[in-house]
Amino acid sequence: MNRKKKKKFPAKYILLIMSIFCLVIIGCSVKLSFSGTAANTVIGYVIIPMQKGINQVGTFLNDMRDNFVSKQELQEENEALEEQVASLQEELNQVQIDQEELEQLQELYDMDQTWSDYDKVAASVIGKDSGNWFSTFLIDKGTNDGVSEGMNVIADGGLAGIVTDVGPNYATIRSIIDDSSNVSCKDLSTGDLMIVSGDLQSMNESGLITFSGLNDTDDEAVEGDQIVTSNISDLYLPDIPVGYVTEMSLDSNNLTKSGTIATIVDFQHLEKVFVILETKESVTENEGE
Repeated sequence: MNRKKKKKFPAKYILLIMSIFCLVIIGCSVKLSFSGTAANTVIGYVIIPMQKGINQVGTFLNDMRDNFVSKQELQEENEALEEQVASLQEELNQVQIDQEELEQLQELYDMDQTWSDYDKVAASVIGKDSGNWFSTFLIDKGTNDGVSEGMNVIADGGLAGIVTDVGPNYATIRSIIDDSSNVSCKDLSTGDLMIVSGDLQSMNESGLITFSGLNDTDDEAVEGDQIVTSNISDLYLPDIPVGYVTEMSLDSNNLTKSGTIATIVDFQHLEKVFVILETKESVTENEGE
């Protein structure tokens, strides 16, 4: 005779019974006072801990939501601040550009006043040869603006070079630091003559050019003396500042001195120049008439 298998009590019925039991306890808790009843005891040990757990979960979820909102707000504020910083930086850059342009215009004005005896045209540097130095460079003025070969070019208040080639709207300038440049100059303090020569190797090594043949018979020339173009030069107008003596020594002939000069013009950052619209030859001819 086969024994009947015991049927398991369905889980859904157990869940239903527990739910009814909880509802009964909750109903009793509403009707009964909270003084020491059995229902209160059950509530104290069962319901209240459950409520605390639910409250803790709710609090945790609220905190998570608040943290998320706060993080999102901070991210939005950070993005807004970054945009504000970028805008301010752009404004600052524009102010710096405007300041640099103003300084360049002031320098051009000062040069224009210094050389007011000569007609001049302002020009922008638009190209240069390879290398760190503006040994030869192009400007945006040419024959249409009255520029011709042999005209002197000044910048930063000093001699920059001479026009060697010219087109309708451009000109090529050979600067005084170029290896092929030789300028007849004099020591402004003593009046002694010398030849200032371009020297790119010296420029690369020390940022200086060289001079030679200083006939300082009275031994009066000293370091720091200003050097200007001389009146005997065939190519350069007289008394244009060139630079300052940084070092000198007696030549082997015991008669002349040689040394180095720091140029007034910054030949690494040329942007604006003036072309004097007269050549040394034309000025000499006009003086002879």
